Amino acid sequence: MMQTLAAVRAMALGALMVTTVLPPRLCGQAASLPGRTRVVMLGTGAPPADPERFGPAVVVLVDSTPYLFDIGVGVVRRWAAALRTGLAPLTASSLRLAFVTHLHSDHTLGYADLIFTSWTLERPPHRPLEVYGPTGLQNMTDHLLAAYAEDIAVRTGPGGEHEGEPAPVVRVHEIGPGVVYRDSLVTVVAFLEHHGTWGQAFGYRIQTPDRTIVLSGDTGPPSGVLGQCQRCDVLLHEGGSVLAAHATPYFRRFHTTVEDLAKIAQATKPKLLVLYHQRPDGPDVERSYEVLRSLYAGPFVVARDLDVYR
Repeated sequence: MMQTLAAVRAMALGALMVTTVLPPRLCGQAASLPGRTRVVMLGTGAPPADPERFGPAVVVLVDSTPYLFDIGVGVVRRWAAALRTGLAPLTASSLRLAFVTHLHSDHTLGYADLIFTSWTLERPPHRPLEVYGPTGLQNMTDHLLAAYAEDIAVRTGPGGEHEGEPAPVVRVHEIGPGVVYRDSLVTVVAFLEHHGTWGQAFGYRIQTPDRTIVLSGDTGPPSGVLGQCQRCDVLLHEGGSVLAAHATPYFRRFHTTVEDLAKIAQATKPKLLVLYHQRPDGPDVERSYEVLRSLYAGPFVVARDLDVYR
């Protein structure tokens, strides 16, 4: 008999500690030594306007340094909600380093929010926002700054709350595959994914002092994850909610079916598979998770907004 969604989530027991800032959505919890790395699911949704799932956005938090991956709608408010639980001694304006997988709107609708809300909230001196991503990111950034030119002029002009201060500074780094960022806490490697007709779409591998985390971004076959996660600690992967028999030609090119995700997980053997970028809940979605459980015996969870994985 196939397992229920609750049973599917419970399979995370014994893999990694899973906590959440919303207790009713606890995915599973097990004894584990405290680590330096936490994976914070700010948004786990897809294009449908699901009020339970905001746009794709994940923070890898190492000690008290946040690294943001994708910038879906609501990103700053979700970060503020996570911090309200005592996650770290930071402010809502503390997201200053971001990595974008690709330029689809659902992955970037929070970009203006990240630029301007953070700048508005932060007291001077203002820190620049560093953003890494595919070709076209600079053009998007320039247009966003131009779109809000009047806002900037009023806020920095006479009587404005930032009177006499400089406009927000965004430093864009258009990247290719390979190591794209390194500091004393993390090394971030970008790898190409096949996301339909997009010329560039990336996944990321994040190496921290105590964890290896791989984030798929949006991807169809063939998977770029196969060369990046070999028994990695956490594999954050899109898809898993549509059966191949129900997938449209578009979905097969741009996304990952249940059957393909099972093959990827079997080949990579992550300590914990985390499904994100999910459709709204419903009978078809739950049935898909049950099929995934029948095809893949390893631990996996269906992420919810504000879940935290250690």
